Parts: sequence; C-alpha cells; structure tokens
Amino acid sequence: MSHISSYRLIRVALLLVAMGTLVSVSDAQENRWAAAMDAFIEADRAMSPPENHVVFTGSSSIVRWDLEKWFPGQNFINRGFGGSEISDAIRHIDTVVLKHKPRLVVFYSGDNDTARGKSGETVFADFKTFAGKVHAELPQTKIAVISIKPSVARWEKVEEVRKANRLMRDFAAKTAYIGFVDIEGTVLGWDGTPNPDLLVDDGLHMTPAGYEIWTAALKPFLMASAGSN
Repeated sequence: MSHISSYRLIRVALLLVAMGTLVSVSDAQENRWAAAMDAFIEADRAMSPPENHVVFTGSSSIVRWDLEKWFPGQNFINRGFGGSEISDAIRHIDTVVLKHKPRLVVFYSGDNDTARGKSGETVFADFKTFAGKVHAELPQTKIAVISIKPSVARWEKVEEVRKANRLMRDFAAKTAYIGFVDIEGTVLGWDGTPNPDLLVDDGLHMTPAGYEIWTAALKPFLMASAGSN
C-alpha cells in the first residue's frame, strides 16, 4: 500500500471517529434534559395553560424564582431548567416556549454560558437566535430578557457578562418585540462589586431580597405586555 493510500485511510478513520464523537455529544445534550422536558410535558397534560400567557424560561435563576410568591394570582408558567445554557433553550424551544403561545417570554440565561468559556459575543448570538425563533413562530409575542447578573462566584467572568449585556441591550433598543430588563446596577454594592446580601452562600444564586429587585424591575414589562394585547 502506498504512503498516499495509507494517509487517506488514516484521514477517513479520524473523520469517522470525529463524527462518532459529535453524535455522542449531541445525544448527551438531548439526554441531559430529557427528564426535565418529560416533567414539563406531563405538567402540561395535567393542566393545559391558557394562551396569551406569560412563560418564564432559562437557567436556575428562573427555576428558583417562586412565581406564586412574587406574582400571586397570576399563574405564570415556569419552564426554567437549572444548569442550562441559551443553546439548551433553543434546542427545547418548542417545549418550553412555543407550545404555550405566550404573550410574553421572560428569559434569563447566560450565567452558565460565560462560566463555561463562551464569549460575550457568542452569548449574544445565541440569544439572538433564540429570540428570532420565538418571533418567527409567534410574531405577536414579546420577550423580556433579564441582563446577566454579576456574581461573587463568577466575578472573573464579569467582562464577558457585561459585553453580552451591552450587546443585548443595544439589540433590544432597536427591536420592537424585545425589552431589556437591566438589573446589573441594582445588584452591585457601593464598591462596584456584587452585593453579597443579595446572594445565597454559593455566591451565585439569589436571596429573596435579590428576587424582590428582579420582580420590581420586571413589573413594568409585564404591565406593558398586558396592555399591548
């Protein structure tokens, strides 16, 4: 066998290995959230939510937001799944958003993205993809995106967080169906670093005092979306 033929066989073998790895990664991504998606589907079967509703989705800061406590009587739908990135919300957008046909999507994600090495530009690009998919299927639906919070646990990522926030803010300013809920300044202390009183012991997730700030910041967007329908 010639050296050229051997080289080609090696290249083919490496390509097949790479393809197998990609399939495995894709399968792992799908399987990671299978239980969460099954639980959402079962909850929808038990009580189908009305249309023209509000859906909260994103990562663990959404999961931990006690919507019954902070928005009593509203029966908002919580479809957050902890540890997720924006790409996961895109992958499962039918289950967590589109099937509900909400009047408003409250979206928070990006913490995990930057923590796992994604740049601010990549986080913004993923959010833009998510928003575009929602708008393409539900053109009357608004999206309120909450800025990524700076935290003690991930303070070293603050520059990428701020870059993503700046890009999302600028995009929202010129996009009629997106509102930017800017909470960054409200969670910082006098010294410009995260206020530890607003974070639980892990330095990442919020206390009730933190959610009180988020709730107050979001309410004008909830009122505006209700008035536009």
